[in-house]
Amino acid sequence: MTSIHTFRNIALSLPEAEEQPHFEQTSFRVKKKIFATLNMVENRACLKFSELDQSAFCSFDRDVIYPVPNKWGKQGWTLINLALIKKEMLQDALETAYCTVAPKKLAQPILARKENTID
Repeated sequence: MTSIHTFRNIALSLPEAEEQPHFEQTSFRVKKKIFATLNMVENRACLKFSELDQSAFCSFDRDVIYPVPNKWGKQGWTLINLALIKKEMLQDALETAYCTVAPKKLAQPILARKENTID
């Protein structure tokens, strides 16, 4: 299980990430672009992925991470059950979502680190 506090800390640790209200939820943005939202009532997050990244993350366990079941899901928006996801996977998912919307200058160091971790 990952707490709301842990989610927030990871999201805000990303370069130039900001927390702002978004309707009845909290959003996390970089350069005004949303990469994640947090629904504290449902203990759930929604992250923005590319189609390829969404497919990869959702292949893990559909009880933990799954596409939003509407047109938003087809655009890469993906729900995460915070009660079931492990911190390491959440960190990877948040970094991936961040890099999906962040300017290349901000995303590149994270992508390079992730690439070196895989090798």
